[in-house]
Amino acid sequence: MAVNVWGIVSIVIFYVVIFAVGIWAGWRNKSFSKNVKSEDLINAGRSIGPFVGIFTLTATWVGGGYINGTAEYVFAPGRGLIWTQAPVGYALSLILGGFLFAGKMRKQGYVTMLDPFHQKYGSIMAALLYIPAFLGDLFWTAAVLSALGSTLAVVINLDITLAIIISASIAVVYTLFGGLYSVAYTDVIQLILIWIGLYLCLPFALTHDAVTNIADTAFDLLNVPGNNVTGKWIGYEALDESRAGYYLDRFLLLIFGGMPWQVYFQRVLSAKTPFVAQTLSFVATFGCLFSAAPAVVIGAIAASTDWNKTDFGQTLIPADRYRDVLPIVLQYLCPPAVSFIGLGQYNVDVLLSIFIYNIVFLTLFPWYVVRCCISGCYVISRQFCAISKLHVHPKCLQTISKSGWQAFRN
Repeated sequence: MAVNVWGIVSIVIFYVVIFAVGIWAGWRNKSFSKNVKSEDLINAGRSIGPFVGIFTLTATWVGGGYINGTAEYVFAPGRGLIWTQAPVGYALSLILGGFLFAGKMRKQGYVTMLDPFHQKYGSIMAALLYIPAFLGDLFWTAAVLSALGSTLAVVINLDITLAIIISASIAVVYTLFGGLYSVAYTDVIQLILIWIGLYLCLPFALTHDAVTNIADTAFDLLNVPGNNVTGKWIGYEALDESRAGYYLDRFLLLIFGGMPWQVYFQRVLSAKTPFVAQTLSFVATFGCLFSAAPAVVIGAIAASTDWNKTDFGQTLIPADRYRDVLPIVLQYLCPPAVSFIGLGQYNVDVLLSIFIYNIVFLTLFPWYVVRCCISGCYVISRQFCAISKLHVHPKCLQTISKSGWQAFRN
């Protein structure tokens, strides 16, 4: 397939704008100063106010996987809107996080979510607890990169591997320059773009000739001519008593599993005051639901479309393309100019999701693992130097070993 030049130009323009805003934000807050502390880059100097804070915390959840996954689940047969639990589950996790953790941890002046464990159990336990946090971020970043690659493949016919490599490289460079300052300010641009882009696409997709009224396809296909529409996007048939336990388990996983993420605590711990930290968590709940709404409608549109009447080239979207539902709708049911705006901002949204998890890695890894290793090596080297120069009584040696181990733990 030929590369779509105008599609590439559109996405490059979005990338350049976001990159420029991020570099400006880092420069504005003196991120390049030689006297800047590591905590200033990690938590933006505790200077995030309500406006920027609400946007950056909302954007933390509203990433490429969140938007793409919502549309996919609403569309997919056997799932539907009822099984699209992420928007509500994550919204509830933000509310609980605000009540239980945001204000208290900001008041204590913690830098990361592992600081309470570090204080209670020492450096080794904090370093070990970093491992599951790292794995979670690693798998989530892989999902985000996959969403980005599939989207670029749809809109500009770019090779998925090449798209992932280029986008990941940009994300790494960008994050190293600006820290949380850059990500926070560009999150404002990100949300504005994603709201404009997705909501702008809805009227064009809804009124396309190939799309049946989504109200007629919500529960059944009795009023839909032909058999080329997936339909039943509410998904009530997929929920029965035998799956009630599984449904509840998934909901609890989203609610309570949505809280222990450094990306969340990094935002609330960067707030100016504990009250602002709680406010960010509560208000971002509504931002997440508002951002998921167009993705839900796009999933319903995809389930209500006769794809034979479009340029998609297939009667139905195959199972291995369910993850591409959102970009497919924007590409084939919207005018080119509108689809480029929608897909351009969507790619920026995915790219910023990668920035967010780069920040997490650059925060937790050096803060716990590197510091733990360096401090441990330092203590051990001092003990060896002391033992090599002195003839130490066995009891004194035992005391030195215990003190060194205690210093290593703390």
